[in-house]
Formats: sequence, C-alpha cells, structure tokens
Amino acid sequence: MLGHLLATEAEFSSSLIEQREVKRVALVAFGSDDGLCGAFNLNIFKQVLSYINNIRQHEKDIEEVTIIPVGKKLKKAANKLCVDGVNVLNLGYIHTRSSQEDVQRLTQELKDGFLRGDFDRVDVAYMHFKSTSRQTFAIEQLLPVEYSKLLEAADASSATAPCLFEPDATTIFNSVLPLHVRSVVQEVFTESIASEQAARVMAMQTASDNAKELLDALNLEYNKLRQQGITTELLDILGGQVER
Repeated sequence: MLGHLLATEAEFSSSLIEQREVKRVALVAFGSDDGLCGAFNLNIFKQVLSYINNIRQHEKDIEEVTIIPVGKKLKKAANKLCVDGVNVLNLGYIHTRSSQEDVQRLTQELKDGFLRGDFDRVDVAYMHFKSTSRQTFAIEQLLPVEYSKLLEAADASSATAPCLFEPDATTIFNSVLPLHVRSVVQEVFTESIASEQAARVMAMQTASDNAKELLDALNLEYNKLRQQGITTELLDILGGQVER
C-alpha cells in the first residue's frame, strides 16, 4: 500500500517521518524471559554496550540514551547500565509472552514519546532469525520512519497498474504509516522470539552432545579401571600358584 501511495506524484508529510536534530535516543532491546538459551542474552547485552559506546564516541550531540529492555533476563542485566546520560526504562507489561495488544501498546508509547519530543530517534535491537543454527544481531531505526526505505517499496510497485485513492493519497498515507510502524515492531518481536527458541534448541543440542561425550569418556575410564582390576586379580592368583 505504501509503495502504491509513494508511486504517485502526491506530496506526503507526517510527523512520523519528520527528521530533527537528535539529542535523545531510545533503544528497545529484545531479549528473553527464560534461560537455557546459551549466550543469547549475553550477546545482545554486549551489542547494547557497543551501541552506547559508539554513540558516546561518534554522536557527541546526543545527550541522553534511554534503554527499554524486553525480557526478564535483559531487564536484570540492563539495570547495570544506569550511568550518566544513560537511563533504563522498565515497562512491566511487555515481555516475551506478551499478547498482540501489549505489543500494540508498546508501539503506541514509542510513537507518543517521539511525537512529544521525549525521543528524537527510536531504534530497535534484536536477534534476526536466519535459520535454526544462525541468528544475527540487528539494529534498525524505527522512528522517524526512513523515507528512503519507503521509496524502495515504491520502486517495487511502480510497474503495477495505477491506483485510484479515496478520499486522497495523503489522508491514506497518514492512516497507513502508523500501521506500518506497528507491523515493524510486531515483526521484530516475532523474530526475537523465533531466535530465542532456535538458540535454546541449539543450546540443548550442545548440552546433549556434551553429556554423551562425557558418558562415553566415563564408560571408557570405567572399562579401563575394570580391566586393570581383573588383571591385578589374575596376577595375584598366578603369583599364589607359583609360590606353592
């Protein structure tokens, strides 16, 4: 829909695509509620630290960074990040088992914070699911919506037949754009959950393999000791017969 809209010659304006001087940044970091998923949360935490350090080194104009962790494990770790210029905002209603309504509420709070000027930019950090054995860390800008990415969708749909819009393209654009933001957050949320479960599968598989290797090593050691004991007993028996 956005592609069809931008393919027209209409001029669009929305507060959600407004670019302004960035002084306050919010980062929504998606982790997990439960453990037993290997280094899933540790890797995300390290990348969040790197994100903060990169802002301090290369984006000197940014005065405040607000970390919004999702997931009990990440919330616990993020509390250690409360230093000068870095705030941690814990939202009690959002976690990895949240409903669609809670994800929508999170999206609305992020949009409201951006529109009020609490944040000049909102980024999302999560593990991007590629396969069961591979997940990669990703940071994307959520707000303001990057117009260049919307234009990519327009290029993809520019070859289609022209569309008629009612009431008008600008009104529809301002109605669809918030839905686009919500869909991005929902997609990131789903990708994070899928990556968490994949990491847990791999961690359990690795634990099972390590347990099997340990069992094989113990069986080998047991057989060696058993054989050594039998040999010792035979030598004692033979030694007794020689003495007689």
